[in-house]
Amino acid sequence: MATPTESRQPTPELFFQTLSAYQRTAALKAAIELEIFTRIAEGAETAAALAQKCSAAERGVRILCDFLVVIGFLTKTGNRYGLTPDSAAFLDRKSPKYIGSAAKFMASPALQDNFKDLAAAVRKGGSVAGQTALEAQHPMWIEFARSMAPLMEMPAQLIATMLDADSGKKWKVLDIAAGHGVFGITLAKRNPNAGIVAVDWPNVLEVAKENAQAAGVANRYRTLPGSAFDVEFGTGYDVVLLTNILHHFDMPSNETLLRKVHAALAPEGRAVALEFIPNEDRVSPPIAATFSLTMLGNTPGGEAYPFSDYQRMFGNAGFSRSELRPLPPSFEQIVIGYK
Repeated sequence: MATPTESRQPTPELFFQTLSAYQRTAALKAAIELEIFTRIAEGAETAAALAQKCSAAERGVRILCDFLVVIGFLTKTGNRYGLTPDSAAFLDRKSPKYIGSAAKFMASPALQDNFKDLAAAVRKGGSVAGQTALEAQHPMWIEFARSMAPLMEMPAQLIATMLDADSGKKWKVLDIAAGHGVFGITLAKRNPNAGIVAVDWPNVLEVAKENAQAAGVANRYRTLPGSAFDVEFGTGYDVVLLTNILHHFDMPSNETLLRKVHAALAPEGRAVALEFIPNEDRVSPPIAATFSLTMLGNTPGGEAYPFSDYQRMFGNAGFSRSELRPLPPSFEQIVIGYK
């Protein structure tokens, strides 16, 4: 008896959808720029009302909003548009969870250009860009620091809760590749006895210092400018944050960095890595599994590693054990390495 898959007629639908998928990115960017989601939240629910509020053509707004309904960002009843729960939480500019600014980085030419010749990257086994994301003081990281902070607020709070930051224990925290600084700053806000040392390129750390000042923790926030592979960390850290950095490098490079981290930790210290971690099959779950392609286009040797690889890297770097922790509702997970 034929299975449903075997009996289905072949269709070019997936082929067509995938080759036109760039339109999804363009539509979401346009909707964020026009503040479509915010205007709907304010009560402008028809194409005519939205066109007036957004200073746009009614035909253009109608076609854009219909497309957003099809791909899951809006609802439609009659001629009225509405927000999905996700869009209401994350794309209404007045929502405390707004993350629309991340589009400036995630859909930036600096990232998209690296995929213009992906076949060449596949042949090489790494990025063929003239300037990769790992080059010293790449200007893309300034945009990253300014645009991506809101997207990281939720995992930062979840990590702070997981580490029991509210206990108020005296902590010395090292935040490697701090970027916007949100992870270290969140620990400092939740724990008044935590001091943060942030490592990143000098131009990026200026953004982190601005954010620390705005958060009221600047007096407990110190910076170490330079490459995490080169600067001297010091010792005695209770927590070392490695948020979204290890996927940029090959395994030997990560082990080199993790050895430095191990040496910098206090005897009972913990290294905390936030990462896209696929299952051992490397094809599930979708967001974590497909992130390896992002690294293929943007880095010489990085990828999304399954937990078994992290166990190996942490173990080779001297850690006594490591464990995997889910971080719902985030699509990333945590690896905690114990000295």
